[in-house]
Amino acid sequence: MAASPALTRSLVAASAALGPAALLAYGTIVERNAFVVREATMPVLAPGSSPLRVLHISDIHMRPGQRRKQAWLRDLVRLEPDLVVNTGDNLAHPKAVPAVVQALGDLLSVPGVFVFGSNDYFGPRLKNPAKYLTKPTHRVYGTPLPWQDLRAAFTERGWLDLTHNRREFEVAGQRIAAAGVDDPHIERDRYDTIAGPAGPTANLRLGLTHSPEPRVLDRFAGDGYQLVMAGHTHGGQLCVPFYGALVTNCGLDRSRAKGPSQWGAHMRLHVSAGIGTSPFAPVRFACRPEATLLTLVPAPTGGDDSRSTRGSTQPSVSAR
Repeated sequence: MAASPALTRSLVAASAALGPAALLAYGTIVERNAFVVREATMPVLAPGSSPLRVLHISDIHMRPGQRRKQAWLRDLVRLEPDLVVNTGDNLAHPKAVPAVVQALGDLLSVPGVFVFGSNDYFGPRLKNPAKYLTKPTHRVYGTPLPWQDLRAAFTERGWLDLTHNRREFEVAGQRIAAAGVDDPHIERDRYDTIAGPAGPTANLRLGLTHSPEPRVLDRFAGDGYQLVMAGHTHGGQLCVPFYGALVTNCGLDRSRAKGPSQWGAHMRLHVSAGIGTSPFAPVRFACRPEATLLTLVPAPTGGDDSRSTRGSTQPSVSAR
């Protein structure tokens, strides 16, 4: 069960009074397991469209013995989404595929789309955390993981693999034109394989990427996508209260480390703060693990919407 916001604030205050050791204990024992569902409304659909409920999950980083996380994930089906979007990094152990599939449970019967991240392909390794600040492009690969088995499990249940694929499908009476790329964080993205204008008659033009690298976001925006969804950043994972993320571990500016924002004049971005952590950095601070329930509604026509600039965020976000 997730810790209440009041309890979380009280524990943070108490930990701060006790010093760094207590802060580490709080981040490792309490906040890392204080799972939360956030809700946001994003005006991205074509005019006249009906609202669409989209559950965004990312960065599960599952290990077989994580029972609390698995139980929380199984309960997400109660949110009754119309569509599930999974933006990768599901695994953190060679034997975690059954745990992921069982934890997602009935969500796999809901229409879904996915792309993978680097930690679906390669297991975690012990790293110097300072390299996230001094060498953000440094890559250290671990043991290969059974991503093919995970892909088979997802696709057998009907989820669509958008890795370098373009697909059009219908969900809740809405036509969706979707496309995705492989993980730009490890330079597996090949946007040219999906390049070209997105379906102009779709109610939603949706792009997926694990790491929200600006070069990829610019390509999606240029092709007319209304919404791109990503993960990877963990919301900064270790944040400073009233300041936010210190790093994003990618080319995205830290003001967009999590949540909804505007990218260019006509495209919106949603970055998930993610559900898990690496087993070698099992701590979160001021950045609770999350899934997000997005209510997509029609975009306004005319007015100031067409003149929005990068960096503005949508205010209608809540946690529960």
